[in-house]
Amino acid sequence: MNPWIKRSLFGLFGATLLVGGLTACGHHNQSYSANMSAEDQAQFRGKMMERVASKLDLNAEQKQRLGVLADKLQEQRSALVAKGVDPRAEVQSLVAGEKFDRVRAQALVTEKTAALNSKSPEVIAAMADFFDGLNAAQQTKVREAMQGRHGWWRRG
Repeated sequence: MNPWIKRSLFGLFGATLLVGGLTACGHHNQSYSANMSAEDQAQFRGKMMERVASKLDLNAEQKQRLGVLADKLQEQRSALVAKGVDPRAEVQSLVAGEKFDRVRAQALVTEKTAALNSKSPEVIAAMADFFDGLNAAQQTKVREAMQGRHGWWRRG
């Protein structure tokens, strides 16, 4: 298979995954909506931080690190989700014409990848600072929660 065909198929697959993920995010309940007001976002963030802090028995310094992590994650999310742009409409625009809009699909992938690349080092540093600041028992709770042994990370 020609290298350009492989690259094209890989790019299309990546674009499909990215756009599909963005579209799926658009179908979450109001808590995850990009259209939440700043007040609603702050309220949701506060609830989540209190929930995590209570489950992990965080001290003041650890709560501060969790706050920094939450801020960095929100910054990255804001960079990924353009305000006023419906991800579903973006995907639908790719197939609106007679042919798949390859140029726009590649532009979407490039745009989202650039947003991830620009904010990821800050998110990684904040996550590392938070996790490294936990004691061994707290780290174990985080690992177990991430493995699905406990339901407290999930809503419901």
